Amino acid sequence: MQQLVEPTIDFNSDVYKDAYSRINAIVIEGEQEAHDNYMDMIPMLPNHEKELASLAKMEFRHKKGFQSCGRNLSVTPDMDFAQKYFAELHSNFQKAKEEGKIVTCLLIQALIIEAFAIAAYNIYIPVADPFARKITEGVVKDEYLHLNFGEEWLKANFEASKAELEEANRQNLPIIWRMLNEVEKDAKTLGMPKEELIEDFMISYGEALANIGFSTREIMKMSSYGLRGA
Repeated sequence: MQQLVEPTIDFNSDVYKDAYSRINAIVIEGEQEAHDNYMDMIPMLPNHEKELASLAKMEFRHKKGFQSCGRNLSVTPDMDFAQKYFAELHSNFQKAKEEGKIVTCLLIQALIIEAFAIAAYNIYIPVADPFARKITEGVVKDEYLHLNFGEEWLKANFEASKAELEEANRQNLPIIWRMLNEVEKDAKTLGMPKEELIEDFMISYGEALANIGFSTREIMKMSSYGLRGA
């Protein structure tokens, strides 16, 4: 019986590089956003200053790594596209910061964005070019630490945080589905089907919510926001 062989991706094709210019920009901008967000949370969580500064430093290092991935393929990342791509989440985080809503800030950055990154990186690694694969494998290990920080703080403050978490989830989770839809074609060109990205995100995000203290029924309800449009 003949074994099926997956088609090899041409990393140097114009079609691939065009899609990569946007996806690479998104991960670069995502890491910059994460760096800035963790730094912004320091005044809100002064007892965790050292830990948050360390997470921010790690995100900045990730950004440098992904910039090198673009250079390796001679691709210029479309940073204008990426900044517009993150604009809604960025705006919501800044609004929550101004209002002193640390719970909302943690949900956006330490849960939603980190789970989104973990899903994207896990799906990307098997189809990445050898240079980018090595970089991304190192990054994804760090991202689990970042997810864990948010989980642990919210778990320790669960009862006081629960209502705000549910509201923040309602406002921000639909944005992730819109973001996934916006890059569906580019992600597919890179060998990353949207269905797999959604599945991996739902697993990471759902596990984080469970670790914080939400019941299975509550997680199913929270995860359903915006999903019909995905």
